[in-house]
Amino acid sequence: MDAAKEFNRYISHLSEGLGHADRHAGLRGYCTGLMLPLSRKSVEPMAARVDPLHASARHQALHHFVATSEWPDSSVMVRVRDWVMPWLGLDSGCYWIIDDTGFPKKGKHSVGVARQYCGQLGKQDNCQVAVSLSLASAQGSIPIAYQLYVPQDWAADPVRRKTAGVPEGIAFATKPEIASAQMRQAVAAGVPMGVVLADAGYGDETAFRDGITALGMRYAVGIRPGTTVWAPGTAPLPPKAWVGRGKKPTKLRREPGNEPVTVKALAMALPAQAWSTVAWREGTNDELSGRFAALRVRPAHRDYLATKMRPQEWLLIEWPEGEAEPAKYFLTTAPEEATLAQMVFVTKMRWRIERDYQDLKQDFGLGHYEGRGWRGFHHHATLSIAAYGFLMAERLKAGNSARVKKNFAQRQVPAIPKDYVPRGRPARAASRAKLDHNAAPAAERRTRKRPGSLPALPLDKSETKLMTQ
Repeated sequence: MDAAKEFNRYISHLSEGLGHADRHAGLRGYCTGLMLPLSRKSVEPMAARVDPLHASARHQALHHFVATSEWPDSSVMVRVRDWVMPWLGLDSGCYWIIDDTGFPKKGKHSVGVARQYCGQLGKQDNCQVAVSLSLASAQGSIPIAYQLYVPQDWAADPVRRKTAGVPEGIAFATKPEIASAQMRQAVAAGVPMGVVLADAGYGDETAFRDGITALGMRYAVGIRPGTTVWAPGTAPLPPKAWVGRGKKPTKLRREPGNEPVTVKALAMALPAQAWSTVAWREGTNDELSGRFAALRVRPAHRDYLATKMRPQEWLLIEWPEGEAEPAKYFLTTAPEEATLAQMVFVTKMRWRIERDYQDLKQDFGLGHYEGRGWRGFHHHATLSIAAYGFLMAERLKAGNSARVKKNFAQRQVPAIPKDYVPRGRPARAASRAKLDHNAAPAAERRTRKRPGSLPALPLDKSETKLMTQ
C-alpha cells in the first residue's frame, strides 16, 4: 500500500482515541511535524513547516491541541501499541524493557524539574526524568507506557502542582514503583507477557523483582556490585531450635563464617575457567561479544527477617577482557537449564530501549517540548511515540533491514514565506542604520544525516511520496 495512504489509515486509527472529531486535524498536523527533518520540533517551527502560509494560526491550533486539549494519552498509546504489535514477531521472543530518560531543563517551573541524575548528561543536573515500558522483540520495539517522575519535593508542593497541572491522583512514587504500576496495567490490558529487562536502578530493588515474579514473568535485571547473595553451596541457617519456652523462633539466621557475600567479591574469586567468551549479535561494524560467567545463587536481601529461603537464581557477570574488575552484574530467573549464550542474548536485548530513545530524541523531538505543564509534557511524548510507531511498523513490514531499498522518493519541505518572522524576532527593520533586523535567521535547518536514522514523512502527496525504509 502507498505509504501516504497507510499514514492516513494510521491517523484515522489513532483519531478514534481522541474523543472529539475537532481534534483530528491537530493529531495529523502534530504527527506530520514530528516526522519532518527539522532540527527543533517544538510547536512553532513545526507549524511554520506544516502550514507556512498560515503559520500563526496553525501555531495556536497545535499549541492548544498539545498543551490544553483534554484527550487521553492512554487511549492513543493503546492504539499505537495495537498498530505496531502484530509486526513485532513476539512469538519468537517477547521482552518488556523498563528504563528512564532525562531531559536537561533550565529554571524550576517546568513540571517535575529538579536537580537529579540525567542519563543524557551522565551526571546530576537540572532536568526532567520520565519512566517508560517498551514492548520489544529481536526485530523491533515500541514504548507502550510513559510517565514523568515527580520528585518528592514537587509531589509535596501544592502550589507548584496546581500551577503545572499535576493530577490529584499522582502522588510521589519511586521510579521502580512507577515501572511496577506500568507493568501491572499492561498485564491487566492483556499485553503478551515477556521477560522483563531493566538496569541496576530497578533490578537492585528486591520489591521490584518480587513484583515481576508475582505477575508471573521472568526477569533479567542489572544489580550493583555491592548486592549480596548466598554463594553456591551456602545458605542461611534454619531458625534456632525451640526450647519449649517463649515464642517459637521462625527467622532464618546468619553466623560468622556463614554469611552472604557481595556479587563483586564472588566474581573476583572465580577461577579463570569459569569465564567464557560469548557473542550476542552483529553490531554496526563487528560482532558484539564479551567474557561472561554464570552461577546459581540465592539473593540475600534482609533474609534474616524471613521465615524461608529465597529460591535460587542465575547470577550473570560480564568482565571485559583487560579490565581490572567485572563491568556488569545481573540476576535472572531464567530456567535452571538455560545456557550461558541464551542468558547473555536475553540480557543484552536492553539495547532496544537505547535505540528507542535515540530515535525518539534525535528524529522525533521527544525532548523538544517547551511548555511547563503536565498535560503538554505527556501529550507531546505520546505524539512523538505515535510518530515513531508509524515508521517502526513500516520498517518492520519492509523486513527491518538497513539494506532494504528505499521505495519512496523524499519530498522537499515547503519553503517558509519570505515575510515569515519567528516569534520573539523584530518584524521590521531597526531604526539604527547599522542594524539590520530584517535578516532573521532561518527557522530551522535540516538535521545531519546519521546512519540508521528513521526517514521523514512528507507533508502532502501532491509534492512527492512518503519516504521509509
